[in-house]
Amino acid sequence: MSGIIGKKIGMTTIFNNGAAVPCTVIEAGPCVVTQVRTEETDGYNAIQLGFGEKKEKRTTKALLGHFKKANTTPKRKLVEFKEFEKEFALGDTIKVEDVFVEGEFVDVSGNTKGKGFQGVVKRHGFGGVGQSTHGQHNRLRAPGSIGACSYPARVFKGLRMAGRMGNTKVTIQNLQVLKLFPEKNLIIVSGSVPGGKNGIVTLHK
Repeated sequence: MSGIIGKKIGMTTIFNNGAAVPCTVIEAGPCVVTQVRTEETDGYNAIQLGFGEKKEKRTTKALLGHFKKANTTPKRKLVEFKEFEKEFALGDTIKVEDVFVEGEFVDVSGNTKGKGFQGVVKRHGFGGVGQSTHGQHNRLRAPGSIGACSYPARVFKGLRMAGRMGNTKVTIQNLQVLKLFPEKNLIIVSGSVPGGKNGIVTLHK
């Protein structure tokens, strides 16, 4: 199997040869195989995994039927994984020890924390217009000029301006698996991963 779905628990520190190593605790799995895609029916081979519980009243009837085929309860997150070593059947349960071993390196994907609508100083690191002297009284965090006048008479696309910041998908590569706790479905990886606590992440080999 090439990956698994998990939930970020938080960050902590473990000691390795006397050095303090910052790491992230992730509750990875157990995941249920909710669909098996094949070359004959779908044009490609993949396995769809479901993670996290979801209330039936907040699940559409189409998805309720989809989960009923796998003989499982409604799941919060569905993700497809294309590379896998062995065959899996509908309804199989995949745990963290079935995918990863201690010492190997993984990639972790997730949505970053949303910051809302932010100005150019926070979003792009602008310095503001001038200083607090020479008549400047309300321009400390302003973006400054955004274009010329009669030519080109427009603002170029891609100009760094204020706008929504964060809440984008980010992948952190080559995080080492420091420790596994199979009985609690926990995996500890080095460094930080995207998102806040209880955020959904996917781990790939």
